[in-house]
Amino acid sequence: MYFEEYLPQRVFALRPVHVTEAGIVEFARRFDPQPYHTDPGSEEARAFGGVIASGWHTCALAMRSFVEGYLSAESALPSPGIDELRWHAPVRPGDELAIAVTVLEATPSRSKPDRGIVRSRIEATNQDDVVVMSMTAINFVRRAPPTAARGAS
Repeated sequence: MYFEEYLPQRVFALRPVHVTEAGIVEFARRFDPQPYHTDPGSEEARAFGGVIASGWHTCALAMRSFVEGYLSAESALPSPGIDELRWHAPVRPGDELAIAVTVLEATPSRSKPDRGIVRSRIEATNQDDVVVMSMTAINFVRRAPPTAARGAS
């Protein structure tokens, strides 16, 4: 998929993600070792009704789905970043996260005609239809080669 196919308002439903307590604790022990992420028996975790996922873990889970189901190996270039990252609600063991991506805008590059800039809204929603995380991704995407643009194989 090339830049020309990232049409504004197009929505992509990506692979759902199942969240486990073991995954929450493993990620947190390595990257965000706070008690409400790492120790189900801690007072901090009990205050939340058990461990909750690190927001960074939620981002990593959504990113895996984003890379596998939205970005194209043939056209994706390194990203300059994200905007408006928000963690709206806790992610818990047993949650099933639906990942949806909406193309917000696709702008051809003025300085590099072989690519464009795609801004996309990523949302992770749990099984109760509660949005748990959202962010706006900014990606550089290659434009279709002339033969691909004409539909040649």
